[in-house]
Amino acid sequence: MWGRALAGLVPGFFVSAGLIGLIGWSLPGPWQSALVGSIAGFFPLWTFVIAASFAFADARRAWLCWSVLAFASFAALALLRATALVA
Repeated sequence: MWGRALAGLVPGFFVSAGLIGLIGWSLPGPWQSALVGSIAGFFPLWTFVIAASFAFADARRAWLCWSVLAFASFAALALLRATALVA
């Protein structure tokens, strides 16, 4: 149980940050205009990720899935920035 909870807290934080970053950058206009909404949406998303961590069969699978998703979200952010599709 603690392993799944920590999986939601640690890599889940980065999953939430990466997804909120992708949402903030995908909105029209500069990212600064989406900052307050992004911060407001981060905590409910992180809470959902923590709760969803308990749906995994074991802690190892939760850590693996959330870590891969966190890496993928930050890789997508880096790709967007490298291709200059966002400001």
